[in-house]
Amino acid sequence: MLKTKSIHSPLDPEGDGLRILVARFRGRGIKKDRYDVWMANLGPSEPLLRGFLDGEIDWKTYTRRYKVEMFQSGGADRRNRVIRNHGQKFTLRLIKKLAESRPVTLLCHCAEEEKECHRHLLKEIILSRKV
Repeated sequence: MLKTKSIHSPLDPEGDGLRILVARFRGRGIKKDRYDVWMANLGPSEPLLRGFLDGEIDWKTYTRRYKVEMFQSGGADRRNRVIRNHGQKFTLRLIKKLAESRPVTLLCHCAEEEKECHRHLLKEIILSRKV
C-alpha cells in the first residue's frame, strides 16, 4: 500500500509503514524520528520548487517538469553505455515493490489537505506502468 502524508501529521507506526521523506530540503526543526529515510532526490529540483512557490510556474507546468525530472539521466548515465538509470527509475521501482508487501508513506512538508503537492505526483508516477 502506497500512501502520502504531511510530515507534520500524527505518526501512525503500524499504518504508515516505511516513512520516506521525499522533499529536497529536510526542513528546520524536523526531528529524524518523523521519517525512516530521507530521499532528497525524489523532491523537485530547487529551481522548480522555488519557481512554483514564488508563483512563477503554474501547477500544470510544475507537474510536467517534475515528471520529466524524475526520469532525466544523471551524470553517472553518461559513463554507462549499457545499463542506465534514466533518473530515478530504479528507486521508483524499489518503492513500488516495497509497497506491494507493506505500507509505504511518502512524506513532504505541505499540509495534509494540500492537493498541489509533488508527493501526489510521485505516488502517481510510482503506481504507473512506466516505472
